[in-house]
Amino acid sequence: MAPPRWVGLMCILAASFGAGFAVERLGGRRALGLICGALLILCGLSFGASALLGIDTVFAPCALGLWLGAAAVQVRRLGEIDAALTRAVETRAFEVDRLASKAGERVDAALRLLDSIFDLEEAIIFQLDRGGLLQPAARHRAAENGSAAELDRLREWREGVALCERALRARALQVNPSGRKVAVPLIHEAQEVGALLVHLNEPFAQTDRGLLDSIAAQIARSFQRQRALEKSVGRKFPALISTRAARKRLELFGVVSGQLIERGFAANALTQTSDAYAIAYLDGTLAIVNRAMEILVEAEAEEMRALDLFSLLDRFRTGVFDEPAIAVRRVLQTGEPYERELYYAERDRTLALRISLIVEPSAGPVGFLLAVRDITRLKEYEQLRSDMVSLMSHELRTPITSINGFAELLAMDENLPADAREFATIIHQESQRLSRMIDTFLRLTRLEAADRQEMRQVPLRLDEVVRETVSNFQAAAKKKRIRLIEKTNGKIPPVAADRGLIMRAVANLVDNAIRYSPEKTTVTVSTELEADAVRVIVEDQGYGIPPEARDRVWEKFYRVARDGQEKDEESTGLGLAFVREVVERHKGQVSLESEVGRGSKFSFTLPRL
Repeated sequence: MAPPRWVGLMCILAASFGAGFAVERLGGRRALGLICGALLILCGLSFGASALLGIDTVFAPCALGLWLGAAAVQVRRLGEIDAALTRAVETRAFEVDRLASKAGERVDAALRLLDSIFDLEEAIIFQLDRGGLLQPAARHRAAENGSAAELDRLREWREGVALCERALRARALQVNPSGRKVAVPLIHEAQEVGALLVHLNEPFAQTDRGLLDSIAAQIARSFQRQRALEKSVGRKFPALISTRAARKRLELFGVVSGQLIERGFAANALTQTSDAYAIAYLDGTLAIVNRAMEILVEAEAEEMRALDLFSLLDRFRTGVFDEPAIAVRRVLQTGEPYERELYYAERDRTLALRISLIVEPSAGPVGFLLAVRDITRLKEYEQLRSDMVSLMSHELRTPITSINGFAELLAMDENLPADAREFATIIHQESQRLSRMIDTFLRLTRLEAADRQEMRQVPLRLDEVVRETVSNFQAAAKKKRIRLIEKTNGKIPPVAADRGLIMRAVANLVDNAIRYSPEKTTVTVSTELEADAVRVIVEDQGYGIPPEARDRVWEKFYRVARDGQEKDEESTGLGLAFVREVVERHKGQVSLESEVGRGSKFSFTLPRL
């Protein structure tokens, strides 16, 4: 007895949806056993119902519906996975390849490189079209040859194409009998992209084979990249069973592979540096260690493979670097590099250690870069310079002071002849000039030493610094009959700064304002609160600075020459350079507003806490 049609249809739909649900929830492999078990149970029920009750259970349609439902869901799942994979590969290919739009320029650059290396008559790049035929894509000629007959040109063209086809079949460089035509296959990731045909004015030398193969590989990557990124794969479901879409995905993978090859040389470049480098993943596993690092830690390549970042850092332990784990944690927490100078007394050696975080814009932190540099020789030079400064400070100043004093006494002696007194005066002036030169050199040395010293930043109120500086310079201002005032602008929040350096920077600005202001004028020192910074302003009513000199006043040793005056001989040109250096080391900015004859306004900002 056949069941009603609607009952049979419900049974078939139930079997289909049940199988599809099982595949969706359990996956194809785990659902397969369940479906086979359900078929066996359904088969037993069908035989029992037919033999005992004479009822047709529509077993065959139900079994067919069950398999079709499972297959439909499985194909849909495969389609979703395929689409996600395609999107990931395509997105990565377009994001990673920032030079995709410049593929043509890179091909032209490769042809120009060929022209500069070889005695080139002509170079032609053929690209394989979708039908597998060679089509000219780029051409470079050293010089036009207008005397060649058209028939000869056509024959040479056919010979060149045939030579390129032979190179593609052999997948190797081919040279014609005369040795002046060379064809190189353009292959990337086992995919034939095209061929490079080179016409030379001289026979090809086999020693240049490697060079030509390398340039051809670069051209192949550029052409493959250009072709792969011309059109999107698409998001339609039939792409799962489309050979064109599959080929497109393979080409996109070639783009990513090409980029990995081209980016890989950056890591290989570390092996050629004289400084020691090591790159580690975030878990501490060493990814790259150059030969200089192996020599520095006295370990062979086999031993280095057994080390991780922390065991490598343990080999650099010293008094100021006895907890490498703390240094690594600080780098991870702040993102700022960790830098230390390590001195090893037993070897009389000084190393500069730097641990920094490697950050990818799209993925965030991905690893650590450990750089170690031997600065022993540099420290010796610094010590030599320090000894020279000490010599100039103590050994030269004493005789110069004596020369200066005795020359001054001789110049004041009226019993000496006029010529002798004139000579003594010249000696006195030149000794003073030499003394000023030594003072300038020493100030520069102290400035550079201040640049190298580590800042001790503490919460600092700039209005208090201004008040103390104004108090210190009141006597100098009164001596020149200049009114020095402090201007308050409400409550000023503190900044993080080195008190000594900031005090000296403000003092330099106030000293310059007093020195270069005429009598009976006013110098105003004030502080202002801005959005996220505190500004210190020193304003005078002095001579002003010409527009062409406003950017240069912050340079070392630069002194402003005003109309009708020579450069101030008393100035060393270091004060403003020191101010800028100090402010920039505190992540602040300096600025200048000036008008000739009306005065100047020097100011700087520091980030507020």
